[in-house]
Amino acid sequence: MPNKVLEIINLQVYAEDKMILNNLNLSVNQGEVHVIMGPNGAGKSTLGYAIMGHPGYSIEEGSILFEGEDITHENTDVRAKKGIFLSFQNPEEVPGITVENFLRTSKMSVTGNPLRVFAFKKELHKKMETLNMDEDYALRYLNVGFSGGEKKKSEILQMLMLDPKLAILDETDSGLDVDAVKIVSKGVEAFKNKMNSLIIITHNTKILEYLPVDRVHILQNGRITKSGDASLIERIITSGFREFMPKIVH
Repeated sequence: MPNKVLEIINLQVYAEDKMILNNLNLSVNQGEVHVIMGPNGAGKSTLGYAIMGHPGYSIEEGSILFEGEDITHENTDVRAKKGIFLSFQNPEEVPGITVENFLRTSKMSVTGNPLRVFAFKKELHKKMETLNMDEDYALRYLNVGFSGGEKKKSEILQMLMLDPKLAILDETDSGLDVDAVKIVSKGVEAFKNKMNSLIIITHNTKILEYLPVDRVHILQNGRITKSGDASLIERIITSGFREFMPKIVH
């Protein structure tokens, strides 16, 4: 029987007194790739923020279980140390902190163990090579002056180095050209194994062409209206999301 990594039960999330997610349920097993799709404003990013514990979002009802433990009201740093990672649609620039220093500090914080500098740099350069990133990027300030594609690669690099149990990618493929999508997909492939799980939040199906998908969920009006296997992606491409809107009973 597969190990359940994430279980969301009847989740109700508010932002500035506005309800964004309503009675949302989701279950992710170890080793699975889940895709969240839906129209703009459906609550997809809110779901990622709620799982990660963003302080701007208030959970009023329901619960979030990670590896069977209730983390509904845990702080973000606690969730990160337990093995949850979230990439952002628009990664922040952090002047004064290099990519290498940021990753080394983050990894020590998550693992709680000191790092051997030589071994860390060797691993970092190997991961950067996977993403076609020049080693000089390690010495640049985090995301400062990076193009959109470089910022997304930087996020994937963080995921590869931190090696979380559950990674949530929020619109990682947005704004990328075909070549950049392939490189990012290669990085995601390098991360994925039977021991970790992945939630991909996306509008675009291009990145999914390079990844095996276990489950697809359509999120509309704050709740999941349809779930299925990878074949659901083709139905969305053909018919859009309207087909899956819940029927209104008068």
